[in-house]
Amino acid sequence: MFGNFIYFILVLLIYLTYQPSEETFFTAFDAVTFFFCLIILFSFLTRFQFQRIERRIAKGQYLRIDHQFNTAIVQQSIMAILLFAVDIYALNLPSFLVDMTLFKTIPTLSALLFLLLFVFYLAIVWTFAYQSYQLLYRPGISRRTYVISNISFSIPVLLPWLFLSGILDIIHTLPFESPKRFLNTTEGEITYFLFFLFGVAIIGPALVQKFWRCRPLEDGYHRSRIEDLCQRAGMAYANILYWPIFGGKMITAGVMGLIKNFRYILVTPSLLNLLEPAEVDAVIAHEIGHIKKKHLVFYLVFFVGYMFLSYITFDIIIFAIIYAKPVFWFISKTGLSQTTVVSGISSILIISVFLIYFRFIFGFFMRNFERQADTYVYALFDSANPLITTLEKIAATSGQSADKPNWHHFSIRQRIDYLRKCETNSSWITRHDGKVKKSIGIYLACLILLGIFGYQLNVGAMGDQISRHFLEKVILSEIEQTPDNPNLYSLLGNIYYDNKDWRGVRDAWEKSLALEPDNAQVLNNLAWHYATCEDETFQDPARALALAKLAIQLERLPHVWDTLAESYYVNGMHREAVEAGRQALTLAGKKRTYYENQLDKFSNAAGDLKLKIED
Repeated sequence: MFGNFIYFILVLLIYLTYQPSEETFFTAFDAVTFFFCLIILFSFLTRFQFQRIERRIAKGQYLRIDHQFNTAIVQQSIMAILLFAVDIYALNLPSFLVDMTLFKTIPTLSALLFLLLFVFYLAIVWTFAYQSYQLLYRPGISRRTYVISNISFSIPVLLPWLFLSGILDIIHTLPFESPKRFLNTTEGEITYFLFFLFGVAIIGPALVQKFWRCRPLEDGYHRSRIEDLCQRAGMAYANILYWPIFGGKMITAGVMGLIKNFRYILVTPSLLNLLEPAEVDAVIAHEIGHIKKKHLVFYLVFFVGYMFLSYITFDIIIFAIIYAKPVFWFISKTGLSQTTVVSGISSILIISVFLIYFRFIFGFFMRNFERQADTYVYALFDSANPLITTLEKIAATSGQSADKPNWHHFSIRQRIDYLRKCETNSSWITRHDGKVKKSIGIYLACLILLGIFGYQLNVGAMGDQISRHFLEKVILSEIEQTPDNPNLYSLLGNIYYDNKDWRGVRDAWEKSLALEPDNAQVLNNLAWHYATCEDETFQDPARALALAKLAIQLERLPHVWDTLAESYYVNGMHREAVEAGRQALTLAGKKRTYYENQLDKFSNAAGDLKLKIED
């Protein structure tokens, strides 16, 4: 079930990394036609997949059937993700909504629409999987309950983003510019995200339990026993709730909430009805262990860590894509939109980072946190035997193999074996606690280093330097494709100027000027370079003046007059410099300080202070 969380986050990443292209390969009619044809094909393949399993069960072929069923669920879920990606990138369905006023004003609505489309795809999978599920596990729940339980369990993972994105849309529709400007800065984005994350972590559980249609556990034996155990452990909570997941037929429990006023203990009816009181106590002790060991806090830290990682790697991924010549070759050979190709590749790479992080880093901590919660039973009881028998019952009633691990849990067999080792030697408990603490310390140290690196990459001078480097590579690659484009050489000269590559500046701007002799901007830039270059070997006052005179004929702007004045100045023509400087100051508007200082310099050189403009 936790795999569904991953699926929903993946499709969210697919959607968010998509950049609508102005060029589409299909008309709206063609796209819609292909869209419905793909749905029909997907439904047929899904039905065929589970019919094969149903036939095996009917023939009594139960060998590895549980594995085959779960594999089919995963395969069809992945196919649903691929189908969603086709809708986004191949059919470009979002591009047909961008001009609609409602979706343009509130982009979150468009995202919600496509996320619901993915829910529909998964609903197809669960609908056709139900009969196999019923024959295999005999849970005694309806098809509707099975589908709705899968949806309701997974959807909450999207609620934080929907709220975050929705509030941002609302802010951008309001007639207040200051909040918008702040939120568009890196600091504003980080501040808003952390503030919102804190809010979601606090009040999120209250919203989720309503979404799951939980209800308070009635007063009586079970509630009193759970209350006594929580009091004994010193754990405060808001309420103890029935958890109706899969009709309450699963033997499971849960706890959510960082602070006591918004913390809930969840139990299913089957947990209370099928387990012995001591076994229920052991399960609740396990859940208490998650709170006492601060696992929920660390889950929040790990999520923030992923945001840091994605924040850093996104720019690196974009730079890598830009740098890679095969990308430009692919674009030129296929004729595909550069926007579509780059966003598609970045989506694949970002998803890969996400899968690696959650599968190996987050999954590592989840498995070890679960083991730590198992061993916490010894903090409240002398023996973990009730928890061991509970795990054995879960294996027997679920129909799943006790030897089958997953990305977030050790297998039931591994959990039982470790608890039995702790029964005979309690040092295994402290040994595992030490392993977890050491792992967290290493993770936090890496997170701090990543945070420093990410800040430098995105805000600091290092980021500017890297950006200029990769932008240079992009422009050079484009020049290989269109060597007669003067604008590319102009941009290349700007980069060289920032890097103080004076030879590169001269060559790039001269090439641009040769291709477009009447470009006022290039004329002005090159004149300034020849007049003021820090490396005197690249100064050419005569050339600077000639270029500046041509530029001023095309554009009579203050900075162009200033370049002309500077060119007169370096040629010893001080009175002409004063006159040009005066023209620059006259047109300067509010930004007068720089031009006033320039005029002072020219007037002093001319030896005639009367020519200086009075304030």
